[in-house]
Amino acid sequence: MKTYTATPKDIDHQWFVVDAEGMVLGRLAAEIAKVIRGKHKPMFTPHMDTGDNIIVINASKVRVTGRKAEQKQYFRHTGYMGHERYTPFATMLAKHPERVIEKAVYGMLPKSSLARQSLRRKLRVFAGPQHDHTAQQPQTLTFEKAEAK
Repeated sequence: MKTYTATPKDIDHQWFVVDAEGMVLGRLAAEIAKVIRGKHKPMFTPHMDTGDNIIVINASKVRVTGRKAEQKQYFRHTGYMGHERYTPFATMLAKHPERVIEKAVYGMLPKSSLARQSLRRKLRVFAGPQHDHTAQQPQTLTFEKAEAK
């Protein structure tokens, strides 16, 4: 039995729109990463770009479970010695809600050049309900809203 490998002519990239309102951040990011990589398709090939494009709307209305809203921090380093910067989740969500989802999805993807390239090309995040990709005629993609315990 031969192993199936997708070829570029077999791959069809679709567009999906996801409403993040009321969704749990980590669970949403895991599902988005799965679609971006193409693992939801039977023709998934690890070394090929078989994934689909995702448009996320209402990024400012995403939620987190537990006490993450008060405790979660985002780290970055300026490049100078001792210049570590920590941004609280609430501040990041208020100023740049797109980055919250982008960073969460990045954490769910493998650390490879293909994954970084897919993230840059296939994920579009918008803070509000409007997006500028209506020409692509995206289909609505819904995920189960699993309640946190």
